[in-house]
Amino acid sequence: MNAPLALEITLVDASEAPALVAELAELLVHTVAHGASIGFLAPLAQGEAQAYWQAVCAGLPDGEWLWVARVAGQLVGTVQLSPCPRANGRNRAEVCKLMVHADWRGQGIASLLMAALEGKARKLERGLLFLDTEAGSGAEALYQSLGYTRVGEIPDYAASPDGRLRPTALYYKLLIERSLNPLPGAESEA
Repeated sequence: MNAPLALEITLVDASEAPALVAELAELLVHTVAHGASIGFLAPLAQGEAQAYWQAVCAGLPDGEWLWVARVAGQLVGTVQLSPCPRANGRNRAEVCKLMVHADWRGQGIASLLMAALEGKARKLERGLLFLDTEAGSGAEALYQSLGYTRVGEIPDYAASPDGRLRPTALYYKLLIERSLNPLPGAESEA
């Protein structure tokens, strides 16, 4: 790589999200076509991908978070943060649907998306992040390099894009040590 990327990571505002649905759907279709096990079978229809992103965008005003990565204006990556809405889970959030276009992988975009997500999680006092990814996939090396701990795997968890049942690997990362601290918003027992 000779020149630095003209990379921009953006937290998507709920009011702007609907305008991104077509681009996000194209990225999702591409990612599934290239073998990513992210909840869809190949071939993924554009309409199904758009319906997924419309539902995601509808959840943004309710506390879901979405980032996009652009290189020279082209949408090349995305990730979502889904905070637990229950009172007993205000300390955690799920990392969802990290995707980078196949042509842009290996250039640090996924790491930068995750750094933005983790920064927001800290601000929200969501000190425990968790995720699952296909066991044996390249994503495992990425998450491990970012400090996520693998806690095990579940066999035959989900079908990969080609329809074969595959195991999923479970990961977590502690951003905030809470051993002596109450949940955000919880009253002290003192």
